[in-house]
Parts: sequence; C-alpha cells; structure tokens
Amino acid sequence: MYTLLIFLHILVCFVLILVVLLQAGKGANMGAAFGGSSQTVFGSSGAGTFLGKMTAAVAVIFMLTSLMLTYMATHRSSSSLMEQKPPVSDQTVPVQSSDAAKVPAPVPSPDAAKVPAEPSAPVNK
Repeated sequence: MYTLLIFLHILVCFVLILVVLLQAGKGANMGAAFGGSSQTVFGSSGAGTFLGKMTAAVAVIFMLTSLMLTYMATHRSSSSLMEQKPPVSDQTVPVQSSDAAKVPAPVPSPDAAKVPAEPSAPVNK
C-alpha cells in the first residue's frame, strides 16, 4: 500500500508540473500583440478555465497523497536498522580507563635477546 501510494504521488507530481507548464503566462497576450500567435492549446476562452480547474484538482490530489504519506510514515512499524537497539549481553563488561592502566606491559621473550644481529658487511664466498 505504501509503495503504491508513493508511485501515485510521483505520478501526480509529474502531472502537476505538466499542467502548470501548459498554462499561458500573464504576458502571453502582449506577445501576441506584436505578431506572435497565442499559444493556448484549448482556444482563447476555454484554456484558462480548463487548465485552472485541472491544476486545482491535481493540486488537491497532490496534497492528499502528501498527507497520507506523512501519516503512514509516522505510524509505520520500526523496521529500520538504525532504530533497533542492539541486544544487551550479560557477558560484556565495559573497560574503564583505570583498568587499562593496570594492564602490565608485555615482557620480551628470552629468545629475542639471543637473535644475532645481521652482519654489516656482505660475506664473500
């Protein structure tokens, strides 16, 4: 249902854009006075009323789908990973900074001291 409503909302958005762009601007009559033709699709008298009514109807549908999507988004079940809290385990103990200071430094093994150093000059054979 939610996906269908999103699809309908996007479709209504494109129709609303198209209907608004089809409407003639306020200065269309002034351009026609200098030799240009009127760019109304539905005639000189019917274009304003038909496109005006269609714009109002599509705008109402747009607002209704917007309100329904908002309502559905706020009352949706929390299935998002960001909203879920991780399970609390009894075995995890937080490490404090004072505990980290008490950990002794690693002691080098006695074999590390017996490793001979590499010779500085290459050996000729």
